[in-house]
Amino acid sequence: MKVLNLYAGIGGNRKLWDDVEVTAVEMNPDIAKIYQDFFPKDKVIVGNAHQYLLDHFEEFDFIWSSPPCQSHSRVAKIGVFSKDGGMLYRPKYPDMMLYEEILLLKHYFKGKWCIENVIGFYEPLIKPCEFAQHYFWANFHIAPIKCKTREHYGGVDKLQKLKGFDLSKYSGIDKIKTLRNCVEPETGLHILNESKNKLYEELF
Repeated sequence: MKVLNLYAGIGGNRKLWDDVEVTAVEMNPDIAKIYQDFFPKDKVIVGNAHQYLLDHFEEFDFIWSSPPCQSHSRVAKIGVFSKDGGMLYRPKYPDMMLYEEILLLKHYFKGKWCIENVIGFYEPLIKPCEFAQHYFWANFHIAPIKCKTREHYGGVDKLQKLKGFDLSKYSGIDKIKTLRNCVEPETGLHILNESKNKLYEELF
């Protein structure tokens, strides 16, 4: 099973995947190096995941994408306003790469796909399923699972334990942000397995 893992980070969603051939795309070369250390058998590309998807989507059986989430986040919107209701900084346009990728995969890709993002501050333009404190768009049914905690405001030690990554030997990166960006490995495994089950049902 050929898998494309976009905006790969250090590979939270990918950590528990077995028996798959993975191509990972990550823009930040320092983060990509850490990913390669954890997953030496994966093909790791340092580059623009959004463009790579457009150029190569037909080459894969399953595609996972986690496009930038900050401009959609409820936290980002709350942070715009001060306690007295004034604006602390100017709002930004939500990054629409999210919806560009959903529409591309929905209408052109013949394999299975899943796009993950934060629960946003607005009603989604395309309805997702919601569980484990994330939005997920996919072309197959994903049975919900519970996420006990994301430790989103925990320190490095708590996040490393939860996500299963030891970053102690790395420097020059924002470890809190890097770990927060990780989808919980159990969630990533669950979604991959759901896609495989659907693929096998269609084949047999």
